[in-house]
Parts: sequence; C-alpha cells; structure tokens
Amino acid sequence: MIKVSDTAKKKVVQLMTEDGFDATNDFVRVGVKSGGCSGLSYDLKFDNSQEENDKLFEDNGVKIIVDKKSFLYLVGTTLEYSGGLNGKGFVFNNPNANRTCGCGESFSL
Repeated sequence: MIKVSDTAKKKVVQLMTEDGFDATNDFVRVGVKSGGCSGLSYDLKFDNSQEENDKLFEDNGVKIIVDKKSFLYLVGTTLEYSGGLNGKGFVFNNPNANRTCGCGESFSL
C-alpha cells in the first residue's frame, strides 16, 4: 500500500487538472528505476491506463498504480508534498530505504 498525505493530494489534483487528467478517473503512476546518486530513483507521472501487472491502490481519494517490480521497493511508502521557499516538491517517505541522497530523489536498500 502507498499512502498519500493531504498536501500531496491537493497538489496531485491541481497538477492532474492542469495536465488534462481527471483525478477521479486517472492515476498517479509511481515507480522505481535505476539511477540517481544512491542507486535507485523514484519515477512519478500521470497515466490513464492500467497495465496487466500493475497494482492499484487508492488512498485519500488518489488512485495510484505501481508496476509489480517497483511495488517491492515502495510498499509502505507515503507520498508527501513540501512547498514553500525551501520546499522540495513531492517527497517519498519510504520505510524500506536504508540510505537516501540529499535531494531525496534517490535511495538504496
């Protein structure tokens, strides 16, 4: 399961609307890919189709799809949003990560 904080939900809905997606029907696709300064990096984008091996979650009114491989790295993660002058944007609070980089966009297990 992937959780979505209230601040992340507001930003997701705003950005989906701006990009022509419908937050009530479309998805946030969350994934993990090789790269980044800590070995693995997060991938976040909007999508309107679900693939056969995707896992579907809904939390706080946001539909999230994760491919089977990425799910193993992301189980228990909370998607948050940090705005303001020192804000980073979307932040993944991943309990599975042993080490994260300074920017918070990559991690290792």
